[in-house]
Amino acid sequence: MTSQHRPPRARGLRIGLLGSYGGFNIGDEAILQCVLGCLRSHRPRAHLIVFSRDAGHTRAHRPTADEVVDWEGVPQKQVTDVLSGLDLLVLGGGGILYDGEARRYLKLVRAAQVRGVRTFAYAVGAGPLREADDREAVRTVLADMDEVVVRDEESRLVLEEVGVERDLVVTADPALLLPPEPFTAEMMRQEGVPADARLVGMSVREPGRAAENLDEGDYHALLADVADFLVRRLDSHVVFMPMERHDVRHAHAVLSRMTAPDRGRILHSAYTPGQVLGLMSHLDLVVGMRLHFLIFAAVSGLPVLPLPYAGKVFDFARRLGAPALVGVAREQVGLLLAEVDRLWDEFPQRRVDLGARVRTLKELAAETCARCGALLDAMDRADDAARAAGLRLLGPEHDVGAGDDEVPEDGVVRSRSAGREV
Repeated sequence: MTSQHRPPRARGLRIGLLGSYGGFNIGDEAILQCVLGCLRSHRPRAHLIVFSRDAGHTRAHRPTADEVVDWEGVPQKQVTDVLSGLDLLVLGGGGILYDGEARRYLKLVRAAQVRGVRTFAYAVGAGPLREADDREAVRTVLADMDEVVVRDEESRLVLEEVGVERDLVVTADPALLLPPEPFTAEMMRQEGVPADARLVGMSVREPGRAAENLDEGDYHALLADVADFLVRRLDSHVVFMPMERHDVRHAHAVLSRMTAPDRGRILHSAYTPGQVLGLMSHLDLVVGMRLHFLIFAAVSGLPVLPLPYAGKVFDFARRLGAPALVGVAREQVGLLLAEVDRLWDEFPQRRVDLGARVRTLKELAAETCARCGALLDAMDRADDAARAAGLRLLGPEHDVGAGDDEVPEDGVVRSRSAGREV
């Protein structure tokens, strides 16, 4: 069990954010931007500390964070000293509770809990979880969190199967609320993307622990067939949009298998999440594997064909009402081309339905932020109650209820008459 929560704070509110942050993935950076924005909206003066896998990158790209701390490859005491000073640790969002990773993140969450720090899971994704150490960490640490919010039904089912026995709230991915930034004509020109052509966006990801069943040769050839079909069917150019650096190599592998490689372009410059979202305004249709690429397209009102490689993509396709094949395999090429064809022809009739579904998902994403704000409010009420109880024990000469003293936002009680701090 965790220790009891600490006494009322005597300094400004300190909130930590822990996730897969540090510039490794555009989707995770979009999540970080949205969670920081949420916390600032609820507590503008709070001291926000990001635990990053690459502190230099986060400092350079997230100026709204007050402090950035490395948590990988550094002495543990260096991290736990920072955890000890927190009032709240926010875990997530994004897909971080899976084999090999869950235990690493939850070790820090447990360290915060035993120091009396409140903990909140912010629309996290879960699965696959088959390794015993990760399953045990998930069961024990999540049981003691103040609230656990997951981003999809698939994650709830995974956690229930692991043995998590507590309320799990299902909302939606925080990145649904990302504001777009311009992707300019000059950026298009520098990338060699024609400004006056029909454009199809494509997302290709690397195999790995989150996509362990992908066969490289199969899905590279499958996507090359799809890209060639789109070139012919729509007289289009295909824009490959890497969501993390490893995606570039796989985009090149697909491009090399196309019969019309001259009609394909791979983005090579680094862009912010908002700029990638802004690029969607130049596209006519998207086909892709990366979840946040699909989220950005759906938010932008584009026809979306997901290529599911994991439960989170199946779940998002279902919530969008988008066609979703069972996996990504070469033998599905005929079915996939038929779905692309149907999606393009039927989209004018489906546009209204897509818009309604995206609005619902955005409302759910906003609910996570509201729940985090409600926890902060509850923490303030608990502090006020504990402080009032302490003052009653001190006696009436310390009573601040009559207006002689004040309790400012930083939580330090100061006497107007003597300037002392209680």
